[in-house]
Amino acid sequence: MIDRDERFMVLALEEARAAALRGDVPIAALVVRDGEVVSAGSNRKERDPTAHAEIIALRRAAEAAESWNLRGCTLYVTVEPCPMCAGALVLARVDRLVYGCADPRAGACGTLYDIVRDSRLNHRCAVRRGVLERECARLLTDYFLERRKSRFPSGL
Repeated sequence: MIDRDERFMVLALEEARAAALRGDVPIAALVVRDGEVVSAGSNRKERDPTAHAEIIALRRAAEAAESWNLRGCTLYVTVEPCPMCAGALVLARVDRLVYGCADPRAGACGTLYDIVRDSRLNHRCAVRRGVLERECARLLTDYFLERRKSRFPSGL
């Protein structure tokens, strides 16, 4: 039986696949409150370096709530947030973060840093990591393999 976090991560993976189809890194995020998706976002970094999936989803959620304060919300994201996105989670007062795979190069929610649980900050998020981890990691791996193939068709 699929649990609630897995159900929302499946939806985030669908959003991430859509990002890949338009040529962006397949990362997506959903903001959920009271069991309902409030907003979704997927990477649009090819046009704007700050247009990470999490930032887009948080902006849309704040718009829908007509408030910057997103207490009571959970952010689901396919890949561990970077420092910018982790900071935005703290500033938006998101209660809970659920992510798929770790980011060994920029992960700021337990891998390189732990911004969302830093006791020196004025808010902390509960974190669940590794939800549909293999599927989330595979999507990224496949995307970058495909990009390399298209750049270097001879297999360099």
